[in-house]
Amino acid sequence: MTIQPFMSTVMGSLDSKGRVCIPAPWRQILNAQNTTGVYICPSFFEGALEGFGQGVLDALHARLSSLDPFMSPAHDDAAFAIISRTQLLPTDEPGRVRLPDAMIEHAGLKDKIVFVGMSQKFQIWDAERFAPIDAERIARMKAMREREIAKLAAGGA
Repeated sequence: MTIQPFMSTVMGSLDSKGRVCIPAPWRQILNAQNTTGVYICPSFFEGALEGFGQGVLDALHARLSSLDPFMSPAHDDAAFAIISRTQLLPTDEPGRVRLPDAMIEHAGLKDKIVFVGMSQKFQIWDAERFAPIDAERIARMKAMREREIAKLAAGGA
């Protein structure tokens, strides 16, 4: 079974009750993965939230299951950073989820937010905080492309 990726960048809003509406196409992807809602955790790299479905959780569980749960630091680090901080949030009829206050605070979410599709997962950013991140990521990709072009011009592979 091919799992459809979370694609695109979608503007959204955080309402006064702390709810966001997961984009409709992404809810379909989550449903196809038999996810009853959406898994959300605070990013441990950035001031954003990570969203994903059952497919990512199953893959992570499989990787963790291959490690000793008592003797493996890699198991404990991944379980602590992701599993212990993840919540399965139910969606209501219109596709809204209530984000926990601690997650809203972690991501600095205000009224305008951005959903960023990242293939197997998506991120939720405050729109103002995301603007410089977006520019930085595009600049890194342009620099990477320029390095690849320079390698090809120099006859490298």
